[in-house]
Amino acid sequence: MALTVLFNALMGLPPVVVGLLVYMMLSSSGPLGILQLLYTPAAMIIAQTVLVTPIVIALSRQVIEDLYGEYDEQLRAMGMSRIAMVPTLLYDARYSLITVALAGLGRAIAEVGAVLIVGGNINHVTRVMTTTIALETSKGNLALALGLGMVLILLALAVNALVMSLRRGASRMAYA
Repeated sequence: MALTVLFNALMGLPPVVVGLLVYMMLSSSGPLGILQLLYTPAAMIIAQTVLVTPIVIALSRQVIEDLYGEYDEQLRAMGMSRIAMVPTLLYDARYSLITVALAGLGRAIAEVGAVLIVGGNINHVTRVMTTTIALETSKGNLALALGLGMVLILLALAVNALVMSLRRGASRMAYA
């Protein structure tokens, strides 16, 4: 119960707070400073992982818990232990879990605060599309910022359309 509340609450983690915490861990005076990861793509990946993980855990837990409640009696009647139920529940939840992964991806590609803090905005090294949009907006180059924003939206739409197509194709093959 306490872990559920914790992960549900962490879904709303402010990106700048995550950036600050990861910055403190990776800075030269931090416990992981010796790794010299600050202002690198690796630091940005760490920050985004910290942001996305609570979303994936909380939503996945809810999906599996709902399925478990729905199928518990049937699976027990078949003589399955809780451990033996896991593959069945994961298989049945596969499409919902793909949606969970897409929610995590959406959080990652929309993020700017944490990656800016731990990655800086170093051209050709740590500058990503969201930080470029923020930079171009602050410079008054709204046309470029808007264009990049549209590219980011189109990229998200393309990934979601691809996943939906794959899902529909897999469903058709299962019933063929």
